[in-house]
Amino acid sequence: MRYLAGFLLASAVAFGQSGSPNVVNARLETRAFSGDLSAQVKSSAPAWFGYAIKTKRGDHDSCCWSGNGGGCWLEDNRSGAVINTRPTQPIQLEGSDTVALLVRAENNQIQKIHIYSLECPLDAGGLPFTWITGVPAAKSVEFLDQTIHQDISNRVSNGAILALSMQEDPAALDALVKLARSDASPHIREQALFWLAQKAGARASATITDAILNDPDTNVKKRAVFALSQLPKDEGVPKLIEVARTQRNPEVRKQAFFWLGQSKDPRALAYIEEVLTK
Repeated sequence: MRYLAGFLLASAVAFGQSGSPNVVNARLETRAFSGDLSAQVKSSAPAWFGYAIKTKRGDHDSCCWSGNGGGCWLEDNRSGAVINTRPTQPIQLEGSDTVALLVRAENNQIQKIHIYSLECPLDAGGLPFTWITGVPAAKSVEFLDQTIHQDISNRVSNGAILALSMQEDPAALDALVKLARSDASPHIREQALFWLAQKAGARASATITDAILNDPDTNVKKRAVFALSQLPKDEGVPKLIEVARTQRNPEVRKQAFFWLGQSKDPRALAYIEEVLTK
């Protein structure tokens, strides 16, 4: 057992130094991007694939840290044991601008999409783990967009939409806006609106407002109101007040009042007081 733990630790360190995640208990392999990401992440047997995406620099410590320093089990059956390791790469004071996008495939279908910090110790449960180098941002966006539209159950699309929202690339924002405005699935429109709010900015705000005005689904409208509450207060609060003043759908107006109250912003509280004293 001591020898095995040492072997797994050595594997994790060697893999981490190449700019890939800190993976143990896996049959590790590195491949260069071939030009077709969808083809490269196919496998008939259970397998994990991953590649790096550029994101806004910050504290992207996405992991499953426990009190004993363990990381994440990628497989639900926890067939391996994440060992207590220290990060194999220097921790940047300003945070990282790169995270790992992981894909689980089986029966030539994508089963899961997860985002992890490169410093997070990961246990792959003894499965093959292929790290793909040199994936262009545009190809990643294309792959994620295709995956979202191929996923019927939404179990994969949620992870793909999150990954789109994290990519610091104009094409990713374009794809997210398009999903929020015109995707046939209300669930996907809701998810896209939520993650757009985390990006903020004029396009995000305009897309969220448009959903409140024009989306045919009340639940999507309500999700868009929540998305407004996630914007910076100088953006979100005035728009929430406008929704509360003008929205004809009573459920949507109710949501606007609720999130105005939760904001505890003086402008919101003044408007609510104005309504109550009329």
